[in-house]
Amino acid sequence: MMDAKKYSCLLICFTYPPVLGGSEIEAQRVCRVLRERGHRVLVLCGAHPEMPDACDWVDPYGTPVRILGRGRSGPWLDRAFALAVVAELWRLRGHIDVVYFLMQGLHLATGLPLCRLLGLPVVMKISGSGIIEFMQRSFLGRLELKWLNRWARRVMVLNAGIEQEAVQAGIDKRKLFWMPNPVHVEEFAPATEAVRRQLRLDFDLAVEVPVLVYVGRLAPEKELRSLLEAFALLRETSPEAQLVLVGDGPERAMLEGEAGRLGLREAVRFAGRQPMDRVRQYLKLADVFVLVSRLEGFPCSLIEAMSTGLASVVSRIPANRQLVEDGVHGWSGAVGDANELAAAMRRLIENPESREKMGQAARQRILDHYSAEKIAERYEELFALATAAITRG
Repeated sequence: MMDAKKYSCLLICFTYPPVLGGSEIEAQRVCRVLRERGHRVLVLCGAHPEMPDACDWVDPYGTPVRILGRGRSGPWLDRAFALAVVAELWRLRGHIDVVYFLMQGLHLATGLPLCRLLGLPVVMKISGSGIIEFMQRSFLGRLELKWLNRWARRVMVLNAGIEQEAVQAGIDKRKLFWMPNPVHVEEFAPATEAVRRQLRLDFDLAVEVPVLVYVGRLAPEKELRSLLEAFALLRETSPEAQLVLVGDGPERAMLEGEAGRLGLREAVRFAGRQPMDRVRQYLKLADVFVLVSRLEGFPCSLIEAMSTGLASVVSRIPANRQLVEDGVHGWSGAVGDANELAAAMRRLIENPESREKMGQAARQRILDHYSAEKIAERYEELFALATAAITRG
C-alpha cells in the first residue's frame, strides 16, 4: 500500500535547469511530480551562469529553488556551494524529513557528516555509469563512498551495471535501491499522422522520407562518429533517409566535418540545443530514435522517445538494454560497430509495420513502468524506508 505520509525533501544538486543534462532534467521532473502529490520540496543548487540572477527562485513547474554561491566561479563556486549547503542544512534542521543528494562533489563530503550529526536521513542517487569509478580515483571520492556506505539510508542506482560498480566499491548491496528516471507520458505522447505531417512541413523535412532522430549532447561518450558511419551505410540502400542531431556539445565541429567527409552534408541536420517543447516536436516527427552511447545511466532521451511511440536503435549497454528488447521495442548493436548499427536501422526503416508495432510496445513499456506517477510511487516507498530506518535507530 502506498505510504500516505507527506514528506519534506531537501534535494541537493550542483546544477539544475535551465542547465540541461540528464540529471538536471530528472531532478526537475522528480520535484514536479512529488509536489503534485503533496510533498514539500526545496532544491539547493549552485549559481551556474545559466541560472537566474536570484538567490531564491521558483522554476517553471512551481518548485522552489535556492541558488547558492552567487558571485563565485570555477573551483571557488564548488567551495562556496559546499559551505552554503552546510549552512542551509543547519538552518533547516527540524524541518526536513529526507535529504536527497543527486550529485557527488565537495558538497557531498561536507553535507554527509552534518546530516549524520543532525540525525537527518540521507538518500543518494548514482546518476550515471562510470561515476563510482571516477569517485574512486580521488581521496575525496573514496571518502564520500565510505561515508555513503556508513550513513546513507539508501543509495539509488539506475541499472545492473551501476549496481555492480557500487558493490565493488564497498557499498552494502542491501542499501541499494533501483530508481529509474521518470517521464511525463502525457507530454511525450505519439502524434497523429496529421500532426506528424504538419511538423515535417514546419521543420522543412520531406513528409515521406525516413527520419532518424538523436537527442543529447554531442560528446565523446555518445559515440556519434559511429552513428554517422552507420547512417552512411544505411544511405546505400535508403538514399532518401535523413538524420537529425538535436543537441550541442564539444564534438559538434568534428561531427560536422565527418558528415561532410562521408558525403552526408545534405542528409544530416545539426539542430543544435533546443527547448523542451521543440525536442518533443522533433520526436513526434521522427520514424526512428537512435542512441548509440558507450556510457549511460538511465537515458532520459530514450524513455522520452519510447513514450512518444518510437522504435529505437540503441547500443548494447546495460542502460539501454534494460529498456529496449531486441525485436520488441527496437534493435541493438555493439558499441562503435557501424555495420551492426546500420543493419539495425535498416530493419526498422524497411519494415514500417513492424516498426509501428515496436513503437506501440515501447510506449506501453513506459506507461507500465516509467511514467512520472510510477516513479513518484517508488520515491514514496524510498522515503518511507529511509525515515523508518532512522526511527528504528
